[in-house]
Order: sequence, then C-alpha cells, then structure tokens
Amino acid sequence: MIAELCLQEKYAPHNTCFGCGPSNPKGLKVRSFALNHEVVAEWTPEAHHEAFPGVLNGGIIGALLDCHSNWTAAWALMEKNHETSPPCTVTADYAISLKRPTPSNCKIYLSAKVAELKDDRAVIEATLTANGKVCATCRGTFVAVKPGHPAYHRW
Repeated sequence: MIAELCLQEKYAPHNTCFGCGPSNPKGLKVRSFALNHEVVAEWTPEAHHEAFPGVLNGGIIGALLDCHSNWTAAWALMEKNHETSPPCTVTADYAISLKRPTPSNCKIYLSAKVAELKDDRAVIEATLTANGKVCATCRGTFVAVKPGHPAYHRW
C-alpha cells in the first residue's frame, strides 16, 4: 500500500484535516485505499497518541474512524455517480463503540464498508483492529455538501 497514492493524496493532496490531510505536518495522516468493496488503511501510533502508556487515546480512535469512514463515503459516492473525483463529504453523525483498550505499540488497521448509499449521502460501518482483535467500531452518516457550505471545495 505504501508505494501507491491513497485516496487522500490522489484527490485532496492539499487538505489539512488533522485526521486525514496529507498537508498537515502535525496530523494523523490516515491513508485510505479502496480495495474491492471496502476501504482499508493501516496506521502506526506514536507515544503522543496515548491516553496512558501502552493504550491509544479514545479521541484519536474517533478521529481515525471518522476520517477513514468519511473517505469511504466520498469514494462510494464517486463510484455510484461515475465521477472522476469524489464529492466533498462531511460528517453528519457518527458513533464509536470502544470494545477493548487499543494497544499503542502495534499497527492499527481500519476497514470500512458502505451500509447504505443514497444520492448525496452514505452510511458507513467501520472497524479498528489491533493485534488481530477488533478494538473499536463506528457507524456514521456522511453527506456530500453543495455550493455555499463552508466545506465545499475544501479539497
């Protein structure tokens, strides 16, 4: 995955989002890749992402799942509408369920799939896995914005 461009680098290289912006030097830089009918990513935590030694902070978990799910929605809407670039999507709602402490000393894997797809929105279900165990899940609604919205054309 490392050698190819991720969705964020291909479609929003100047985005400065904390979670997924390739141009944010202090951000998490989630790198999402479309793979068949899901979007996947791997991410490596650092000590400053911890809630306490050895355990990833819940807010970081939320940011990872939010951004990865948002890009899954953007990719799915682009594919559905046969577009060459994704619409700018924003989070309408999302809920995180923390299943177990997420270790911070290993790679984190994100996987997301479309649960529902409409003309301008997608409901996404995602998981965060570490050491082969699901540590957190997410379900959220992500909406393509129109001209006049502050996020329109932010990519």
